[in-house]
Amino acid sequence: MKLRHVIIALMLLGLVGLVLFAFRRRPIEVDIGTIRRGPLQVTIDVEGKTRVRERLVVSSPLAGTLLRPRLRAGDCVEANAVLAQLRPVAPPLLDLRTRAEVEARARSAADATRQAEATLARARSVLELAVREMNRARALATAGSISKDALDRAEFEDSARAREVEVAEHALAAARHDREVARAALLQTRGLAPGGEQWDITSPVSGAVLRVFQENEAVVQPGTPLFELGDVENLEVIAEVLTTDAVAIQPGAPVIVERWGGPRPLHARVRRVEPSAFTKVSALGVEEQRVNVLADFEDSAQARQGLSDGYRVELRIIVADVRDALLVPVSATFRRGASSAVFVLANGRARLREIQLGRRNENDAVVLGNASAGEQVVLYPGEALRDGTRAEAR
Repeated sequence: MKLRHVIIALMLLGLVGLVLFAFRRRPIEVDIGTIRRGPLQVTIDVEGKTRVRERLVVSSPLAGTLLRPRLRAGDCVEANAVLAQLRPVAPPLLDLRTRAEVEARARSAADATRQAEATLARARSVLELAVREMNRARALATAGSISKDALDRAEFEDSARAREVEVAEHALAAARHDREVARAALLQTRGLAPGGEQWDITSPVSGAVLRVFQENEAVVQPGTPLFELGDVENLEVIAEVLTTDAVAIQPGAPVIVERWGGPRPLHARVRRVEPSAFTKVSALGVEEQRVNVLADFEDSAQARQGLSDGYRVELRIIVADVRDALLVPVSATFRRGASSAVFVLANGRARLREIQLGRRNENDAVVLGNASAGEQVVLYPGEALRDGTRAEAR
């Protein structure tokens, strides 16, 4: 009887043990990372574009008709080479009334010219008579046949007639000028407008044509942009960086240029962070304060062959480069009050540990204390994880 009770008790104990084993809490499967020593490079990743450092806009110096330029974007030009040509603007078309007035004015100018010619011919004839009279008076005065007053009057008459001829000559010249003006006005009415002078617009520098603002023949005013010139081998990189990130960027910081289309990344160096920021609306409609960061290429033009003005690139601006540091994966850290913390996996349990972090990038962060290399930490800790929770690597 006692043996039977013992067997029943053992069976009950086994059943209870099986139930407890079945309903016991299993360890949580987690992803594991390792605290390690290594280098850390902190970068600001941003999109940018290339542009020619020294660009020059050539404008029209005069008002006139621009003849159709033969140059196109990408053409190379030398200094003092002719870029385009300007000709005078054609006079406006005339209506019937204005044309009749112009033709009448031309006929009047022609008549005035003929009248001036006749006046000049008459003055010259009178002058010839006055010259003969003066010569005769001088001969008689030598012989004592006339008085000195008569000789003076003859000489005065000769001088006065000479001045009349001079006045008539000037009047004829003015009439001829008026006739030429009237004839020039008539040229438009007859479809014979002259081409006039031609002004060559030359290149002030050697380089490439970046843009042609006016590709067809047109009437332009002084200051109208015609061409944009620049040296495509003298490039720089410009990027619009958030002001909160730009604070950490200093002139001279190295820049890695990626995804520009070439076989390997290029290297540049920050030349300037512009002092004035601007507001830009992001794709999500959020207003952001950004500032331009300028960088110069350190690679040769041959190494970046094919890269030209306005090309899109991706930049990694290095703001910190730590050679040897204790690193923890950023995905293992989380905020705990005013400090940071991680879960360290030790002896099958997750142990909560507060740590102090330094610089970080998108993958790793520097641990300033309370950790050692080789320790395993839980990546992406969930809400179910608590201090002392049983856990195992996934």
